[in-house]
Amino acid sequence: MKKQLFAFSLIACAVNVTIPTQAFAVTLYAAGSLRGALSEVASGFTQEFGIPVTTEFASSGSLKDRLLAGEKADVFASADLGNALALYQNNISGEVKNFATNPIYAIATPEVSLTTENLLDKFLNPDIKLGISRPVSDPLGDYGVEVFRKAEAIAPGRFASLNAKAVILSGTLPPNRNSPGGSIVYYLQDINKADIYLVYYTSALSAQQISPSLEIVELPDSLKVQADYGLTVLKGASPEGSQLANYILSPTGQQILAKYGFGSPRSIPESQGVGGILLAFCVAFALQRKLAKTQVGDACGGLHLRNLVSK
Repeated sequence: MKKQLFAFSLIACAVNVTIPTQAFAVTLYAAGSLRGALSEVASGFTQEFGIPVTTEFASSGSLKDRLLAGEKADVFASADLGNALALYQNNISGEVKNFATNPIYAIATPEVSLTTENLLDKFLNPDIKLGISRPVSDPLGDYGVEVFRKAEAIAPGRFASLNAKAVILSGTLPPNRNSPGGSIVYYLQDINKADIYLVYYTSALSAQQISPSLEIVELPDSLKVQADYGLTVLKGASPEGSQLANYILSPTGQQILAKYGFGSPRSIPESQGVGGILLAFCVAFALQRKLAKTQVGDACGGLHLRNLVSK
């Protein structure tokens, strides 16, 4: 009997040695503007560690709402800090780290003849259609409205003018245009919903690869806005989730992001206790709260955004 138990123990030890620990798939929810970069990061991660990554790309606001409603993911990469911090504040995720930056640029059809110098005049021209993404649900729309607010600081009344004429570019995209660059080409050239579109620099680069005739124009200093991207690991995530987040923050992940045009991350408070969160919200949530109030005002008959493109 003892010999049998000893033999069984040897077999068990051999099984433990020869069978590797199973690595579970990681689920990554990420902003649509990260589709190209984080798809490549996920592929590199899988190749290096043998851990598969399931990705879901959509607007940061909609992904945040889905996670708050109970959907499960391991890692959330947002195009702003606010949506990621909302998960932290609701005890759904861990601390938020800024992992990339992305300036807002204008991209236009060649007929507009847009330059940095004439950009604001072109924005205000009633014959030129100016497009932005949907505010609140999509950080890109929030950043577009922030550009309008900066224009108001230059001359009173410009926010109202830009807000009133802005075309909200939102809706279901054809499969061949379901990418950051493809969506821009779709709205500006395929269906001509706008002549100018306020977009992330990385998305503008992607669109110009598809349609070289599109013109990418830097905003003047007085109107510049930069997006800070937030990364957080969800509570209950597998160890592989934290491993993926660290890979995104690693030199390898950062090099891939830089290849797509993303800038280096800026530091945010490491401690996100009461003091840290308050400071972070001052930076990241102030705009979103203002925008939410603006949207309520719009619904009540105040300033409004017209020419909505229905989903």
